[in-house]
Amino acid sequence: MSEKLKKEAIEWIKVIATALIFAFIITQFIRPTLVKGESMYPTLKENDYLIINRMAYKIGEPKKGDIIVFHTNLLQDNGKPKDLVKRVIATGGDHIKIENSKVYVNGKLLDEPYIHDNYTDGYIDMTVPKGEVFAMGDNREKSLDSRYEDVGLVNEKNIMGKVMIRLYPFNKIGTVK
Repeated sequence: MSEKLKKEAIEWIKVIATALIFAFIITQFIRPTLVKGESMYPTLKENDYLIINRMAYKIGEPKKGDIIVFHTNLLQDNGKPKDLVKRVIATGGDHIKIENSKVYVNGKLLDEPYIHDNYTDGYIDMTVPKGEVFAMGDNREKSLDSRYEDVGLVNEKNIMGKVMIRLYPFNKIGTVK
């Protein structure tokens, strides 16, 4: 092999190694995810492509209003565990009450301009334990969330990250609130 060819090969190896290192680092901090279902309508729609910040809760704690992605014990049709996208309504130590289609946290009626149809089904009266959050979808009629035993409270250890950016559809690229 000629000296020029060896130098060229070494340069290619450096470029590929650098790209792999950057890819590894980036995937430790962010993760793409795809919205399935209508539970977060109108904020998010079916097939919205999202980027979540995986480090958001390694250095901080979930806050009311954050949109999170978390692991559940539910199974998809293919037998794999199902991850859900929901909004944090109450955090550890908060008292949540759902009554007459209204949501109260620590005795105050929540102002929820993001919810669909301004209606919340169910009755809840509880204090969220430390280390857990109460999360619901914005489309309350079509959301399997903390109101139901199948999902229940979300342990902070099961939160994969905070939704930061919508990448698709292209006409809605930007931060998600």
